[in-house]
Amino acid sequence: MDAGQTGSEEPLHVLRAKYHDYCSAQVADLLVYMSPDEIYLLAHRALREEGGKGDISYAEMVRVATDWLARRTALPPFEVWVEDYRAHPERYEEYFLGLWESELDGSTAGTGGPDEG
Repeated sequence: MDAGQTGSEEPLHVLRAKYHDYCSAQVADLLVYMSPDEIYLLAHRALREEGGKGDISYAEMVRVATDWLARRTALPPFEVWVEDYRAHPERYEEYFLGLWESELDGSTAGTGGPDEG
């Protein structure tokens, strides 16, 4: 099946922005269900794994926990995601946080290189 013939025909830089938004939403969903104590424990575990130590702010704990979760969350590679998104964009709309729109408003639009659609 040629996924490009159905569903979304958006340019590649828009699809990349939506993919980043989708992945961010998946990690954010995991964080929402964690208590502050769980974030503390996870962040300190991640710091120990990276050889870091010491006290960090809560904001830094959230960043460290987010990075750790992002590395360990099973997310599809861009190529797999975009094929499915092009075939079924309605399946993904509820997962977008809106970050993809602000990414396009910034300096990233049009900088995706020669493969940009």
